[in-house]
Amino acid sequence: MVGELRVQEIVRGDGRVCYTVVDTDCTFLAEADGFLRTCAAGTDRMYAYVLVDHLRWLRFAGLDTGSVSLEDLRHCMAALGAHYPGPFGLPWREGKRPYGHSALKAAAACLKGFYLRLGTLGVNPSLAEALRVTRLPTRADRRRAMLGHVLHSMPANPLAPAEQVRRHPKMLPEGAREMLLGAASCARDRMVVTWLADGGFRIGELCGLRLVDLHLRERAACGQCRGPHVHICHREDNANRARVKTKTPWTWQDDAVRGGTVRRASPAMIHTYFEYITTQYPAQTAHGMLLVSLHGSSRGQPWTTAAARGMLHRAAACCAGPRHAAPGRGMLRRAAARGQIGRVVPHAFRHSFATAVLDAARGNAVIAREAGGWASAATVEQVYGHVDVHDPVFTAALEQVWGTQP
Repeated sequence: MVGELRVQEIVRGDGRVCYTVVDTDCTFLAEADGFLRTCAAGTDRMYAYVLVDHLRWLRFAGLDTGSVSLEDLRHCMAALGAHYPGPFGLPWREGKRPYGHSALKAAAACLKGFYLRLGTLGVNPSLAEALRVTRLPTRADRRRAMLGHVLHSMPANPLAPAEQVRRHPKMLPEGAREMLLGAASCARDRMVVTWLADGGFRIGELCGLRLVDLHLRERAACGQCRGPHVHICHREDNANRARVKTKTPWTWQDDAVRGGTVRRASPAMIHTYFEYITTQYPAQTAHGMLLVSLHGSSRGQPWTTAAARGMLHRAAACCAGPRHAAPGRGMLRRAAARGQIGRVVPHAFRHSFATAVLDAARGNAVIAREAGGWASAATVEQVYGHVDVHDPVFTAALEQVWGTQP
């Protein structure tokens, strides 16, 4: 029966959350569980859902981990990313959208790691050998690697989709920030809009902030930044289970947070923070999270990213519900519906922030990388480094080449 496998969340005694795959009789699948235990925190959740889809597909196709071939895995990847009925006569993952390009890359990495581990245990060694392919190193590989000039090969993944040369970021609609601030119903909502716009936060980073992470004054005790700033720290024991994508090391030293990803804070961010803290933040909250619910039985409880993601896929027309119902994305989308600016998602703020910083820095991707906390300047250049074809500098350069410049 397709769908009998499911992902099981496990909460450890120290607050950490792990994920595994269980069968219909609630027994662990040893192959999947052993692989997921080797994955980093955060990665195990994503890989668990990829694996449960794959293992359901194996049963649907009458295969198992010992008999599946590389060509079978390619069929599986095609079914996950297909925009049309798959090779079995019906759409795989019925009722769900196909994987996008980034999700397909993650699925390919998960399946390769899963079967390589099985190969070390003596299960389907021929498939493991077929997955051990290599490619020639690129210039970027040589720059990143220690002693890159002696590199001869790099590992490759035969299941991965073809690389996309350039993605076009989804920007905020014109005037969205001002309209959202006007439509925001309380100080907390105005703070969320301002911090997303001026800080370029991911929604997990914003929901995962604690009060101790905020050093909103000059020359803070951490000594890592002269101006007001924020430390974005990956934690596994957040009360709302919010996780930060980039796991930069951090420590608690001399009653101050040090390390993590340091993000500068604007005057507007500081102003909206103090407005929120002094007028709406509930007293005697033990969890120390920054963003909390302000109404109802959950008053004082931190906003959860799970609730925010649940509202991400709703249409803007359906978001005109209670004004104080849900965190992050729900508030943005209700405010967007009231302001008649269309669908707005938190990550659009990050795209707009990156583009604005890159323009202000005259194309310096290193500055944009540090401002937004990206791991690589190459990512900033590839995604956000677009030239405006109507820019006078661009036009003047072409006219000089053409010989038509006055």
